[in-house]
Amino acid sequence: MDNTIFHALVLNLHQPAGNLEYLLEHDEWDLKQILWALDRMPRALWDYEDLARVHLTLSGTLLETLSNPAFQDRVYGIVKLGELLWHLQNTKVFDILGTGYYHPVLPLTPQADWEAQLTRWLGLGRHLFWRENFSGFWPPEMGFCMEMIPLLKRLGYRYVLVDDFHVEPLDSMEWHEIRYRPHLASYEGHEIVVVVRDRTLSDAQESGMDFGWFEHELHERTKWCDFPPLVTTCTDGDNGGWFRNTHPKGNFWYVFYQEFMEQIRKGWTVCRPTFINDYLDNYGAHGYVHVRTGAWNTGWHNGLDFVQWTGSDIQKEGLRRVQQTSEALHTLFKQVGPEPKEPHIRYQLGEAHWHLLRAETSCNFYWGEDWVERAHRDLDAVWFNIDEVRKRI
Repeated sequence: MDNTIFHALVLNLHQPAGNLEYLLEHDEWDLKQILWALDRMPRALWDYEDLARVHLTLSGTLLETLSNPAFQDRVYGIVKLGELLWHLQNTKVFDILGTGYYHPVLPLTPQADWEAQLTRWLGLGRHLFWRENFSGFWPPEMGFCMEMIPLLKRLGYRYVLVDDFHVEPLDSMEWHEIRYRPHLASYEGHEIVVVVRDRTLSDAQESGMDFGWFEHELHERTKWCDFPPLVTTCTDGDNGGWFRNTHPKGNFWYVFYQEFMEQIRKGWTVCRPTFINDYLDNYGAHGYVHVRTGAWNTGWHNGLDFVQWTGSDIQKEGLRRVQQTSEALHTLFKQVGPEPKEPHIRYQLGEAHWHLLRAETSCNFYWGEDWVERAHRDLDAVWFNIDEVRKRI
């Protein structure tokens, strides 16, 4: 049997709306570290196009800022963002995953808004990356529930990434099968491939590791596999000192990933980076699983019950108001029809809609109670426009 161990690297990149512009005015060093972390990715991989394989997910709000000509001009002396976006189109090295535009935790988001969050990202992603289809879906914060499957399939996604903590096999599976083999999940007659994140190795990737330790872990964790294992690690790619550190001896790409590539070139390792699509084409998915509703682990919480976003009464009240506002706006959509004739009504409905979607940003609820007011400001704007439309119908 082939003893190759396949590794799928996934990096999540997100900045909330207006955050980079704010940092440019108030904390330029923090902004520089973020932009350099993004710009470093293609530069670190230029010499390894034949080997490197990296999955990237970029939120719509981040892409919106990076592609804004005015912002590009303002940071031209720091990073050439137009060139960065061009380099990220290199399909030899990067596979771009679809996601939600405003980075919402989808299971906490009104289901009526899921499609708008996903299709708005697809519109921008297709424009910036010059492709029609995106095979993989990254649920923001890895917030997943089985009810998402029909929409993901309808939008053309082949697979979705989930955290190993929430995967429950429906067929007989050993520990290593659950984590190191893609599976199928089904909901109301719709099936999608589930690719499982290794939580422990992902924690190490986020904190800092060398290739020798990682290689040893891959061998130990997959030694009982009687199939080609797929080990998937997923972390943020622009947060934390490991990714932001500007010194070559203290950075993920130079300490870990380039060493990984060099070991392959020397023939000293059986570990190989892979695109998930390529693995699925060659080895497929096996066995059915159920994925419990939950998120990935962040800080002190394990992803169950979304405590990071729902831990206080103020957070819960903000999410309740999101739900109530969404219901009111969608009722109004049905009342006026899909294409109201009056331009002013169309404009105000559009304003209300994007403010609602932005209010659902995960960051508004992630930082305890610090950012909940941002959600309320957007919801206030939604209600202003709802009231204005109601006056006209």
